[in-house]
Amino acid sequence: MKLKLHQVNAMNQEDFTHAFGPLFEHSPWVAERAWSSQPFATEQDLISAFEREVWRANPDEQLALLRAHPDLGTRVRMTDHSVQEQSGAGLDQLSAEEYELFLKYNKQYTEAFRFPFIMAVKGQTKDAIREAIRVRIQRDVREEMGKALQEVCKIGRFRLEAIWMREAEEKTMKQTTGSERIMYYGKGDVWVYRSYAKPLTHLTVIPESGFTGRDNVLFGMNIKVAVSGEKFFTSFTEGDNTMVVATDSMKNFILRKAGEYEGATAEGFLAYAGRKLLETYPQMTGVKMTADQVSFDVLPVPGAEGLVNSELVYRYSQNEHPTALVETIRTEEGIVIAEHSGGIADLKLIKVKGSSFAGFVRDEYTTLPESYDRPLFIFLDMSWSYEEVEDALDSDLGQYVAAEQIRDIAHTVFHEQHSPSIQNLIYRIGQRSLIRFPQLKEIRFESNNRTWETILEQASAGEGKVFTEPRPPYGFQGFSMTKRDLEGL
Repeated sequence: MKLKLHQVNAMNQEDFTHAFGPLFEHSPWVAERAWSSQPFATEQDLISAFEREVWRANPDEQLALLRAHPDLGTRVRMTDHSVQEQSGAGLDQLSAEEYELFLKYNKQYTEAFRFPFIMAVKGQTKDAIREAIRVRIQRDVREEMGKALQEVCKIGRFRLEAIWMREAEEKTMKQTTGSERIMYYGKGDVWVYRSYAKPLTHLTVIPESGFTGRDNVLFGMNIKVAVSGEKFFTSFTEGDNTMVVATDSMKNFILRKAGEYEGATAEGFLAYAGRKLLETYPQMTGVKMTADQVSFDVLPVPGAEGLVNSELVYRYSQNEHPTALVETIRTEEGIVIAEHSGGIADLKLIKVKGSSFAGFVRDEYTTLPESYDRPLFIFLDMSWSYEEVEDALDSDLGQYVAAEQIRDIAHTVFHEQHSPSIQNLIYRIGQRSLIRFPQLKEIRFESNNRTWETILEQASAGEGKVFTEPRPPYGFQGFSMTKRDLEGL
């Protein structure tokens, strides 16, 4: 499905429901009601409209929405969305013992709450999902129903984001080929785990971060690859597959190249694999690859002189993770990199006090009170590009910027600065990052305000307060800056 926002706003209710009904499992009424919120000025407006209808629904409708979801890890008939999502988390590859355990937990959960266990499984592992069932089954019904509805909204956001991602990829492929035709195909969820890759070293030391490198004993990535080329045209028009490289072959190609790669960065691997694809298959003219890196935490174990880092045992991290993007194209001059970026995604930061929000426009629509010392909880994605693309690919050049260093700058600025707004906070993070790393060309931000709702302004003892999760809609910010923004400092 290829959609632009102006096309969405032009849809009648029937077409809108047909397009977006599948975002919420077997519950097209969510989209049907959200249609009345047109026009949507941004993609976030569209997401918020769906989530608003979920929370506005009466309890019986909400319960029916929850019951429409399949049990995780079972072999019942599911929508295409659920099949893809559960497959990405490895729930279609359970052993007999794992399958029986999921059945047991799902049965206990459903008996306790009268609806199936629901979790947005994108980026999760089967072990993490199983542990979440075990923990959440201890909650009371009202609390867990709220959590389940939050997960339903998160699943809807992921599915809608996938639609926009396909639109962005189509636009990029159109620019790459210089043609009005949209034509590409590829493979997603290519999970790559390489052991004992080259360590990440030669990093610039900065005062905000103690991160000096990564041993890369475990080098993990979830890769998505899309290829383009005019020679694939007849596969679409005539079903002629003589030039088609099977996506399963692409997956195997990437996995094999992971064993050959001698570098230390995800950006470098994407560039290496993309170049090799173009060299191997002349019918391809463009390769765009993205990667979500899989983070592993080093675990302490007893040693001769106290606790030391284990060189054998690591823990799969469920926290923020580095990202990478590299687009490689074939030109008359040869194979070149058309686009690149490093990044960090899903960073979640809470500051308990030292933030404010005041002085904003107040009129007849304003109900939000001004705040001069509030807790602030943000979700933050950041990405950056380099003046010289080679600096992103080869850490031995001494100019590579690790995601952990940008993360630590964000931590430090959040700690040091009183934040009058999230907009000012991300500007200061970008400013500090560009000062520390002049080799960067641009840094980009996307943030969400997820600040908790205050329930009690004062606990019975001490200075504590009581908070709960906020309900949609939520605020968001987008911003980019370059070294030109540092002029005059």
